[in-house]
Amino acid sequence: MSAFTLENSIVRKIWGDADVILLLFAGAAAEYSLHRSVDWLAFTGAILKDPIGRIFATVAFAQDIAFSSVQKSNAKLEQINAIHKAVERKRGMSMPDWAHRDVLYLVLDYSERAFTLVHRPLTAEEQEGIYQYTRRIGEGLGMRGLPANYPEWRRHRNAIVSENLVYSDYTRELMKSFRRDLGPWRFQLLLQAQGLITPEPVRDLLGLNPLPGLNQALQLYRFLVASGLRGIIQKTLIPPDHLSAVQALDLSRAA
Repeated sequence: MSAFTLENSIVRKIWGDADVILLLFAGAAAEYSLHRSVDWLAFTGAILKDPIGRIFATVAFAQDIAFSSVQKSNAKLEQINAIHKAVERKRGMSMPDWAHRDVLYLVLDYSERAFTLVHRPLTAEEQEGIYQYTRRIGEGLGMRGLPANYPEWRRHRNAIVSENLVYSDYTRELMKSFRRDLGPWRFQLLLQAQGLITPEPVRDLLGLNPLPGLNQALQLYRFLVASGLRGIIQKTLIPPDHLSAVQALDLSRAA
C-alpha cells in the first residue's frame, strides 16, 4: 500500500516530534478557546472534563493519518466525518462551514509556528508541502473552495485570523479546566508557551504576556536537548499521568 505521506516529508517531521506537537496544541488550544465555534467542542462536555486527554486523542488521529497508508488514512478521515455527523445529529444542527475551515487553518498555522520555534523556519518547498497535505485533509473532511497554494492560504489566514474570535464563558471554563488538570505552575508554563506561539489577536484577547527572554529560554532548551537531557526535562515538565503518552508521540525520533 502507498503511504499517505512521504517518509522524509515535513509532515512526518512535524507530526512525529513530541516537542513540536505539544507546542502546536498549546497554541491551537489558546486560539480555539476563543473561537465562536468552541461551543461545538464543549457540547458533549468531554473537553471540559478532560482537556489534556482530548488533545492526546486528537493527536492520535492526526498521527494515524500522517503515518498510515492512503487507504487507512482515508478511512480515518471517514471516521472523523462520522463523529462530526453524530454530534450534529445529537445537537440537531449542522456545524458551520467557516468553523471547519478555521480549525483546519489554525492547525496548519500552528504546525509551522511550532516547528519554527523548536527547530527552524520552513523552506518555501516545505510550506507548500505542509499546505497541500492540509488541503488533502480538508477535502477528505468535505471542505470545498480551499486556496490552491500556500501563498493564497497565508493571505487568507492573515486576513481572517481574528474574524471569529471572542472571549466567552467557554474560554473561561476551558482555561479553568486546563489549570485544574495541570496545576498552578504547569498552567503558567502553558500560558507562557501560548504567549510565545500565538499571533497578536489571540494574545490580546487572552491577555498573554510572555516573559522577557523567553526566546533565549527556548534556545537553552535546544541546547539541553542536544546534550541528552530531554528525558529529564520531560519528567520535570510533564504531569506524571501523561508522561508516557508524550514520549509515545516521538514517532520520527523513534524511526
